[in-house]
Amino acid sequence: MLLQASQISKHYGVTTVLSNISLQIQERERVGLVGVNGAGKSTLLQILAGELSYDGGTIHKAKETRVGYLAQNSGLNTDRTIQEEMRDVFAPLLAVEQELRELEAAMADPALHADEKRYEETMNRYAARQEWFRERGGYAMEAKIRGVLHGMGFGDFPPDTVVNTLSGGQKTRLALARMLLQEPDLLMLDEPTNHLDIETLTWLEDYLRGYPGAILVVSHDRYFLDALVQTIYEIERHTSRRYTGNYSRYVDTKAAEYEIQMKHYEKQQDEIARMEEFVQRNLVRASTTKRAQSRRKALEKMERIDKPLGDLKRASFSFEIERMTGRDVLHAERLAVAFEAGKPLFRGAGFDLTRGETAALIGPNGIGKSTLLKVLTGQREPDAGSYMWGTNVAIGFYDQEQSNLNLDNTVMEELWSAYPHLEEARIRTVLGNFLFSGEDVFKKIRALSGGEKARVSLAKLMLQNANVLILDEPTNHLDLYSKEVLEASLIDYEGTLLFISHDRYFLNKMAERILELAPDGITEYLGNYDDYLEKKQELAELQAERAAELAASGRASAKEAGAGGQSAASDNTAEAKATSYEANKQAKREERARQRRIEQLEQDIAMREETVGTLEEALASPDVFNDYVLVQEKSDELARTKGELEALYAEWETLMEG
Repeated sequence: MLLQASQISKHYGVTTVLSNISLQIQERERVGLVGVNGAGKSTLLQILAGELSYDGGTIHKAKETRVGYLAQNSGLNTDRTIQEEMRDVFAPLLAVEQELRELEAAMADPALHADEKRYEETMNRYAARQEWFRERGGYAMEAKIRGVLHGMGFGDFPPDTVVNTLSGGQKTRLALARMLLQEPDLLMLDEPTNHLDIETLTWLEDYLRGYPGAILVVSHDRYFLDALVQTIYEIERHTSRRYTGNYSRYVDTKAAEYEIQMKHYEKQQDEIARMEEFVQRNLVRASTTKRAQSRRKALEKMERIDKPLGDLKRASFSFEIERMTGRDVLHAERLAVAFEAGKPLFRGAGFDLTRGETAALIGPNGIGKSTLLKVLTGQREPDAGSYMWGTNVAIGFYDQEQSNLNLDNTVMEELWSAYPHLEEARIRTVLGNFLFSGEDVFKKIRALSGGEKARVSLAKLMLQNANVLILDEPTNHLDLYSKEVLEASLIDYEGTLLFISHDRYFLNKMAERILELAPDGITEYLGNYDDYLEKKQELAELQAERAAELAASGRASAKEAGAGGQSAASDNTAEAKATSYEANKQAKREERARQRRIEQLEQDIAMREETVGTLEEALASPDVFNDYVLVQEKSDELARTKGELEALYAEWETLMEG
């Protein structure tokens, strides 16, 4: 067992945050920690990481257990470069690598051979350090750094990029990359999927499934939890409960347990009612008084079952519309946006929306999804292209940055200033539905958490009664339960919905059509996210099959332009088709050549790395280090092979970027 916590409690003054919290984590176990916002999940992680004190209970972990903790939105803050920051993780290995280079230089020095004892000591030292370096993955160090940086979205970043020049989200991703390279025995992550696009999320899931240590993760990403964890701990009403299985299994198990508990409670209540009625009816009769007294004693001795508490109070809301739009809601054609002249973020983006449709806009971070929504909502002019909204369209826009909130307002003032015609009772009722009650309505917006600000924005959006909703990352900052309420309200929504989301569970539940934004436009896919993945896989396989067929057939480059007697226009058309066909075939030919070269490079790299290992092992062999000439030859070959390896890596990286 890596870690065991028993009866942990934490208080802030008279406010209880955690009480009676117990959990245990086994080696290589994947554990998810769930609960509503404010339940104390992050507090518990800080306690387990030793960064926060606790008021009661015990925590046991083996002394040799290395714990890594990455807090939510905790990015790196340093003037070092990306490469320096990543290589720093391997400081002991780098020190030994430097020592090996120095020992190699010493072994190649003829002066050392004059002293047989020193020479033997040097070779023994080299053999020992080389074995230590190999066992700890020294030869895979650079490849590991490259792989993790590429997976976390830094493959195109120059290695000498200074960390402090990155955005907040990029710094957080880089901190996660550094933590993955450290490989602690227990990896504790607080909302690691924030700031990640879908491609990076998918890579992270695959990487963590093969992670050599144990993982404890707080996440509101249900798809991520389903794909990764084997155990769920729920924190509810300050206490913890363990469930076996992933998130979906936990939801089903909890619902089934509640139903069973409620049936037992109701059955006992019925029995109690019958017994009490019997006592009242028969206690005064002489013939039945003894039986009534016996029943009353049984009632007094009965162990009463507490009524199951059920779920905590959840937000409750729905989106209504005042009037219907026309059938055609939106037509966008060849839209383009550029922040720098001649360098469009995207171009040629076009799509249509019809009444009642639900479409999801997806694409990698930085491609311009939020920018496109701002164009469609009139917050920014496109640099090219046009769009037209249909008749009777009333747009409601949800901004993931919450920029429409006045930080100096209270929660009550924020809604009332937007809807001054509403009575206070109506405003309070709406806020109560979004879990703002009592003194909560007088909190300043600037003092609210991300989840609370999201609920205020959703409350304002609900009151708008818009018939077209445009939502930019609506599930960000919402806890798992609030996400489910939002999904239910949007499923019942009768208007038209266009949204951006990295939440794949939400995409699967909501999307009827996927719009994938790329630099050269939008590609449409019918269905939800899983349907989109399946179609992409089909297209990739089909493209590979066609490429193989073309390569195997060796067919002629183009058909002849047409029989004599055809018009000049027909000749031109045929020529254009042939030219287009040739260009397409040439592009495919070049892509196949690139893929073949990449495969060849990877084989060459593997061979060179194996050669480096063999040469370094040979230099530690008595048969070699006792022969000065052989030592010199091996050292020269080692230096030459390492130079070739660097050149191969450089070419591989260039081709991967292309």
